[in-house]
Amino acid sequence: MQQWNIVLAGNPNVGKSTVFNALTGLRQHTGNWAGKTVLSAEGEWICGDSRFRITDLPGAYSLTGRTGEEAAAADYLAHQKPDLAVVVCDASSLSRNLPLALQIRDTVPRTLLCLNLMDEAHSRGIRIDEDELSRLTGMPVISICARRRQDITRLRQSVRHILQQPPVNCPEAVPTDDFLWKQAEEICRSAVTAPPYTDRRDRRIDRLLTGRWTAFPLMLLLLFLLFWITVEGANIPSAALSAFFTSLEAPLFRFLSGCGLPRWIAEMLTYGMYRVLTWVTAVMLPPMAIFFPLFTLMEDAGLLPRIAYNLDRCFARCSTCGKQALSMCMGFGCNAAGVTGCRIIDSPRERLIAVLTNSFVPCNGRFPLLISLSALFFAKGESGAAGALFLAAAVVFSVAVTLLVSAFLSKTVLRGMPSSFVLEMPPYRRPMILSVLVRSVLDRTVYVLGRAAAVAAPAGIVIWILANTPADGRSLYEQ
Repeated sequence: MQQWNIVLAGNPNVGKSTVFNALTGLRQHTGNWAGKTVLSAEGEWICGDSRFRITDLPGAYSLTGRTGEEAAAADYLAHQKPDLAVVVCDASSLSRNLPLALQIRDTVPRTLLCLNLMDEAHSRGIRIDEDELSRLTGMPVISICARRRQDITRLRQSVRHILQQPPVNCPEAVPTDDFLWKQAEEICRSAVTAPPYTDRRDRRIDRLLTGRWTAFPLMLLLLFLLFWITVEGANIPSAALSAFFTSLEAPLFRFLSGCGLPRWIAEMLTYGMYRVLTWVTAVMLPPMAIFFPLFTLMEDAGLLPRIAYNLDRCFARCSTCGKQALSMCMGFGCNAAGVTGCRIIDSPRERLIAVLTNSFVPCNGRFPLLISLSALFFAKGESGAAGALFLAAAVVFSVAVTLLVSAFLSKTVLRGMPSSFVLEMPPYRRPMILSVLVRSVLDRTVYVLGRAAAVAAPAGIVIWILANTPADGRSLYEQ
């Protein structure tokens, strides 16, 4: 079987991971913000007697190695010698994406220019002459929308066709970045037709979400609404699940007893392991099934980068890099991913501060616990608004602790000046509801619930043993 090595490259937030998932059938997490992919991912697809090994590189703007991601991409292209480079570009901002494609064209013998997000480009009135673009760049061009299956089929056909063509010789002299930017602008003037303003709607929304006086009040309001919907919506299904699981206790005990198990074992499994396991499920499953899709919708819509932008001033006053806001936002999804995401911070000092403080923000696995605590102690018998206020206050407190500890480290053991922070604002996009639901349920809700169940089952047995082991007339649990 013949094997081909293919690499996916491109700027951050152009849909490389979506193309990768569509080609390989894997589920690498995607998000509508720059820096989401910080490590290379590998997969493959098989067609006939050919095996196509695909590598998704981190997003980069250049191969000059200014950041860790750019250095990793340049190193891979120079040493791994891929048979084909598929450079994924955002069709709605081709002039910004094209310089990297021109660099890769001069590095890899076969290069395919893949114009992704064509639906967004068309909605903004942008038209691209593919034949003219191919002639000016010297690369074959294909326009797709990675969410459409038929476009991915066309992409696979183009990949197989190009691999059958002889490779071209790459030039020895590498052009400078300034020359490539000028060349990209000239090419776009000839091949791209666009109206004068293509992002008026986004700029109007940004005036509110990133405004000096409106940003933080709107962030707090959005946070409160997120938790209010979660708490209020989880009450009824939690009660229904609890009643349903309780109704199954007696039949389960009779079944276990009928199987010949000793009574104490049947009681331990039913009133210990099963009861605690179902309690945890009834309490955690409904809020997770509501919170995770809402959080993912915010991410896909492009709100998280705006939150990071608003927090940049706060981190700058703490003498840390504003990119720490991005890794902190990733920590709300998963602290492990947040720590890994600290690779986007260039300064070792600021990267260490971001790693040390990332655990102060609650990850998605801890939100069900916070929701349970708010219902049990702070909002018992009250409306969902009281629980939402508690959760919003907990998140604000965690961010405040992160800022305080970052400032303390910057003024003591990790002194230094903050570095600059440039954040590319992604466009506001309409999330794919079905994809969000599937990803939230499978990748987050089921995963976190499974981890909780793995702890709840043995804990239920331990609690039952403590409650039913007598010592001095009382159980060990009572003592």
